[in-house]
Amino acid sequence: MPEVSLHVKTPLVQSRSVARAAGGSVWLKLEALQPPGSFKIRGIGAACQEYLRRGARRFISSSGGNAGIAVAYAGRQLSVPVLVVVPTTTSDRARELLDQEGAQVVVHGASWQEANACAQSILEADDAFLHPFDDPLVWQGHATMIDEVAEAGFMPDAVVLSVGGGGLLCGVIEGLRRNGWPAVPVVAVETEGAASLNMALQAGYRVELESISSIATSLGAKQVCARAFALSQEHPVHSVLVSDKEAVSACMLFLDDHRLLVEPACGAALAVAYQRAFELRQFDNLLVIVCGGATATVEHLRQWSRSFE
Repeated sequence: MPEVSLHVKTPLVQSRSVARAAGGSVWLKLEALQPPGSFKIRGIGAACQEYLRRGARRFISSSGGNAGIAVAYAGRQLSVPVLVVVPTTTSDRARELLDQEGAQVVVHGASWQEANACAQSILEADDAFLHPFDDPLVWQGHATMIDEVAEAGFMPDAVVLSVGGGGLLCGVIEGLRRNGWPAVPVVAVETEGAASLNMALQAGYRVELESISSIATSLGAKQVCARAFALSQEHPVHSVLVSDKEAVSACMLFLDDHRLLVEPACGAALAVAYQRAFELRQFDNLLVIVCGGATATVEHLRQWSRSFE
């Protein structure tokens, strides 16, 4: 039997509500509708299938967020046991979702870096390590969302997306290139307090943030991956920062406009379209990657909104 993809083909929809704020035409790639709740399953799922072909008997990851949930989902679909190491800062909601997918959860360290080191230390010969964002197999999988946009016959003037460790950025640029769109710029959005790409671009080399202070924890990589930084030097990439307040506000607006709940990491990209139109005015046709996020709830968004008041 042919291998079945673990991700689904997501809708590409035109948004009149977002376009009114941004100006021009805005199209949304609704990755929030992936079965585990985010775009991560594209790359993670493809990597899991490849590692299974290579003989892996267990999947190990080091993410208490969407990547870990995607690994757990893929493992359940492929009947492969999954162990996910999460830091102590991982939310109860994320742990609940990992448990629902049947993953074994190990809690270690106060940051992703510590959890990642722990995950690496327990790898055995038949295990496959699923990095949340720094793996060519993952980037190739993420690129399929641009393949779908091309198949739909829509060529954007620019792609707006959120950046954490850089896996989505790598995948989107790979997708643009393989579909013959190497000049289409990417607007790379980060929240203040989780801006590892922006800091690297300012410095001219990859830097490591001392800490992550943003509530958009899914963007909380202290250092962007080497491939993402290299691509940002080769491809037209515009770095933009938004506040946590802007990201949460965009999540609430998007929930009203499109009946879809996304987390602040995704709200960062939406915030540029909703509230920062001056940075997009040179583009007539925008593609916004609605990357999703499974760990935020409506109550979380309300609590954050109240805190900003």
